[in-house]
Amino acid sequence: MAKRRRLTPARPDFFSGDPVPAAGAARAPIAQVAGDVAMTAAFEEVQSELQTAHREGRMVLSLPLDSVKVDYLIRDRMACNSEEMDALKESLRARGQQAPVEVTDLGGGVYGLISGWRRLRALKELHEETGGLARFGQVQALLRLPADRSAAYVAMVEENEIRADLSFYERARIVVKAVSEGVYDSDKQALQSLFSTASFSKRSKVKSFMPLVQALDGVLRYPALIPEKLGLALSKGLSEDTGFAKRLTADLKPGADMSPEVERKVLEAALSPKTSPAPKAPNPQKSEPVSPHGAPSDMPDPFMIATGIRISARRGRVELEGDGVNPGLIERLQDWLRSQG
Repeated sequence: MAKRRRLTPARPDFFSGDPVPAAGAARAPIAQVAGDVAMTAAFEEVQSELQTAHREGRMVLSLPLDSVKVDYLIRDRMACNSEEMDALKESLRARGQQAPVEVTDLGGGVYGLISGWRRLRALKELHEETGGLARFGQVQALLRLPADRSAAYVAMVEENEIRADLSFYERARIVVKAVSEGVYDSDKQALQSLFSTASFSKRSKVKSFMPLVQALDGVLRYPALIPEKLGLALSKGLSEDTGFAKRLTADLKPGADMSPEVERKVLEAALSPKTSPAPKAPNPQKSEPVSPHGAPSDMPDPFMIATGIRISARRGRVELEGDGVNPGLIERLQDWLRSQG
């Protein structure tokens, strides 16, 4: 018996001339759904990565200058050298902003400046000088999310310790201000937190400048220019003499014009030893034993013979005492005695 052959159905368009979609041209519903799901997942993954990069400060933001609050933190830098600012502005004109500032999101499109005060100020000045040129109207920034204000202050200080040459007065001032703002409970806590990476010697000097900040901040016109040695001496004087701050404030004449050079001379003069009043002349009515050189041979009660030096004498004995009796005086006295033969 012959094997039957299976016939293939005729193509429906064979006679009509209407084309029939080729096999595979139309996607099955399940394939369409799977493709849409994969595309949505990929988009969400990219979006999540972008949000994470934004949150972690790995994405540079372009922010309007007015959206950044400069006074979010009390700045540690008190002044800016005009020559350095001019050089920064020239760099911004020629190459644009190369390093972003650091900000934190305060909500509502407002950001608080953590670090980069000089760059932001330079951009603002350029924006004003150029009549509002658009390229200077935005600041490039990295978003930071400090755990609290203490962490924000630490970030600012660490940034400036690397980039800026801050004076010891400016360093001490940010410690004092952070405590007064309630960021820290004590000077010690603020000092150790803000300058945790600094050497013990540097922290000690910052601490030594704090009495100067506490007594004269707002009175001094150019505190950032006070050199280390002068500042330490002034702080010592303020700590040891309760009336020193009042006298120094009067000498500085608040409200009057004064150049940096004049202010420094006033500060140095305040530390200079004052001329001591001459000792009272001996009473001519009172007879005293007189030495062969015409001076009283016995002075049992010490009196001030020079600044910081008191002297008393008895037959065969002379005593000097006071802060002025130091190795230098002793050495000079020995030289003088040797010269007497």
